[in-house]
Formats: sequence, structure tokens, C-alpha cells
Amino acid sequence: MIFKSRHTQAHGRRATFEPGFGCSLADAVEASCSAFPFFERKLVTTASGAVVELFDGGYCANNPALYALADATVALGYAPADCRLLSLGCGQYPEPHRGFIARQIQNFLPVQLLQKTLEVNTASMDQLRRLLYADIPTVRISDTFDKPEMATDMFEHDLRKLNLLQQQGVESFARREGDVRALLLG
Repeated sequence: MIFKSRHTQAHGRRATFEPGFGCSLADAVEASCSAFPFFERKLVTTASGAVVELFDGGYCANNPALYALADATVALGYAPADCRLLSLGCGQYPEPHRGFIARQIQNFLPVQLLQKTLEVNTASMDQLRRLLYADIPTVRISDTFDKPEMATDMFEHDLRKLNLLQQQGVESFARREGDVRALLLG
């Protein structure tokens, strides 16, 4: 389910369109963030009364830039010349050294599948965006952090490491701040 607020964004479901399928914005956000098997799946009830089990929008669009541009240019009718794209990623990190139990969890097929699905989805969506919307000015911030102390994955829970990662995110933005300003003001 891709939650939309306007019937022009329905892409073929206009006759039965209901903004956000009748779900609350909170339900849509929670469903989008429910990265199973790390978090619980989210049950939502649509306007038609259907109960749907949802999990992680990353399976569909871990990098939603292509969907945003399709909505802007097709559904909302903006000319590509009037569009700008600021795309923010999570970055790429080395895999951490794991203890025995963490290795067993990591080797659990659904965990491996989720991590690979999200990585492939992000890369393929960005490649398609570059092919289909090559003329739209874009800044993508998603740096690669290859130092061993930056090793992390979806299981990270060390608050010091998470603080370090947050600081690196601030630095990533700082390195591209001029590009972002030129993109948005130019």
C-alpha cells in the first residue's frame, strides 16, 4: 500500500480512491517504519473496513525519490524543469564483528533477506531515478563510512555508537550544505 492524499496520485484507482485508504497518518507512518522482523507488523483498518497487515515501506520504496518525482511530474503535473530533488539516505557502513549469538541471528534467513532487499531496492530505485529523470537537479546525501569504528547494522543499540553515527550524519550534510542551498535556491 502506498498512502496518497490526493486522487490525482492514485495512478489507476481513482474511482475507489480514499485519502490514505482511510487510515490515519500515524497508522501510515507506523506501518512504513515497521521493519519486520525487527519490529512488529502493523494492522490497519481501511475506510472500507478491510484489516490489512503491513510492514516496512522499504520493501517497496526504501529510497522513495522515484515515486516522489513520478507524483510531482505525472500525478500533480509539474514540469520536470520546475522540480528539484533532495534525497537523504542512511549511508553505507562496514559490517560489524559479531559474537556467536548475533551471528546466529544475522544468519537467520528473514534478517538477511530484509537487509539485502533494502540495499538492492535503494540502489535500483536511485538508478531508475537517474535514468528516467536525468534532467532534474538532484542532491543525494548518503555517504559511505568505511572506518572500522563505523561498523554497524540494523541491530545497533550502543548509544555511544548511535551518537557517533548521528554526528557523521551532521557532517555529511555539512559537506553538501552548499549543494543543497544551490539546489533549493537555484
